[in-house]
Amino acid sequence: MAAAYGWRLLVVGAAVYVVFMTLGRFHLVTLAVFLGLVLTALLEPLTCLLSRFLPRSLAVTAALLLGIVLVLGILSLIGANVAHEWPGLRQIFAGGVSRIERWLEGPPLHLRHGALAHVQDWISRFVTKNRGNLVNTAVSGVGRLVEVLTVAALALFCSVFFLHSGTRMWLWFGGQLPERGRSRVRTAGRAAWSTFTGYTRGIVIVAATNAILVGVALFVLGVPLVLPLAVLEFFAAFVPLVGSPVALAVAAVVALAAKGPLVAVLVILLIVVIGQIEGHVLHPLVMSRAVRLHPVVVALAVVCGGVTAGVLGAVVAVPLTSVVWSVYGALRT
Repeated sequence: MAAAYGWRLLVVGAAVYVVFMTLGRFHLVTLAVFLGLVLTALLEPLTCLLSRFLPRSLAVTAALLLGIVLVLGILSLIGANVAHEWPGLRQIFAGGVSRIERWLEGPPLHLRHGALAHVQDWISRFVTKNRGNLVNTAVSGVGRLVEVLTVAALALFCSVFFLHSGTRMWLWFGGQLPERGRSRVRTAGRAAWSTFTGYTRGIVIVAATNAILVGVALFVLGVPLVLPLAVLEFFAAFVPLVGSPVALAVAAVVALAAKGPLVAVLVILLIVVIGQIEGHVLHPLVMSRAVRLHPVVVALAVVCGGVTAGVLGAVVAVPLTSVVWSVYGALRT
């Protein structure tokens, strides 16, 4: 019996491996389609609302334009905020580095005087010595930028058609399958899309709530760069369990340099509070219907996704696991 199950599991594992290898070969296309589905899940309610008063094509166009204007508006606000605070930030951080150095030289660390200066000298020598490699990295970064723009354009292109005629596309796909399997595919598709849209909208609500809480707390504490740090918290929240603490750790470093150790400690306490609110209030209220996974499963999925495909894998792992589990639950009966 073990042998019978064993060879079947080997065949299934090989098939899954081939599928992921194929997706990896076309990872930019896969990423674009995934982002197109995310945009579709986010803009579908607005599109359906607008389609009550407008033709479907105009409703899709209006929803996409509103989304683009919102994103560009947030980016322009971040740029204006950084540009406005930059002259004062240079002086604040210059004094903050001196304060950090004096703090490190005292108890309990007792670092040698001038240790940070040696680190700065080492960084300067490293940059001078590896200038050619850094230039090559910057040039390759331009190629990465072209890839990012290509993926964004393809995702936007896909989302236009998903929003306009996604139902007809799905019905056409189902019509190509053998008749005996169509009902199962329809059941699996409904379960997958319901879970994916629920997760996507839920994680956006959780991320926005986290960003607002962090922004308000940092503003009250007087930490600079409140808006960029709040936006960083918003995007970091898309990686469950891990993203928010990493973003708040960056905020703690900024607070340490600008306001000193006491404010930095308060920001670290904020990491604990935000984690408790996210884990015990927001996720159960907002995402319990869409994602019915144990926290251990979520943690393992995030780590496995990160090991396999970096930050992108960590972002995609939880929705993918949720969709697979919901499809299994729908087909099990």
